Amino acid sequence: MGRSDERRDAVFALYQHEVTDRDLDALVGGLAPFSLELVNGVDSARPALDELIAANLQGWDIGRIAPLEKNIMRVALFEMRELDDVPVEVAIDEAVELAGRYCGSQAPGLVNGVLGAIAGQKEASK
Repeated sequence: MGRSDERRDAVFALYQHEVTDRDLDALVGGLAPFSLELVNGVDSARPALDELIAANLQGWDIGRIAPLEKNIMRVALFEMRELDDVPVEVAIDEAVELAGRYCGSQAPGLVNGVLGAIAGQKEASK
C-alpha cells in the first residue's frame, strides 16, 4: 500500500469519526503506520488546523465546508506543517486528487485554493 492509499485511509477514519462520533481508536485498527501518524497528528492539532482553514476561506464559513473536504484539508495541512519528508506540493496535489475523486465538482478548486494560499503564506514568511 502506498502513501496515497494511506492518506485516503487517514482521511476516511477522521471523516467517520467526525460524522458518526465513533471512537477514533475503534476506527484506526489495522491502519498502516503512516495513516496512524496522520490521524493522530490531525486529531491533536484539529483546532489549529481549522483556524488556518477558516482564515483562508474567502466568503465562506468553515461550518459550511463538508466534513470530507475539511478532513482532506486537515490531513494535507498537517503534512505541510509537520512532516519534513513530504513536499508541500505533494501534500496539495494528493489533497486535490482526493477531493476530485470523492467530493463534489467544486471541491478540488476549494481545496487547492485554500491550501495554496496557506502554502504561499508559509513561503512568504521564510
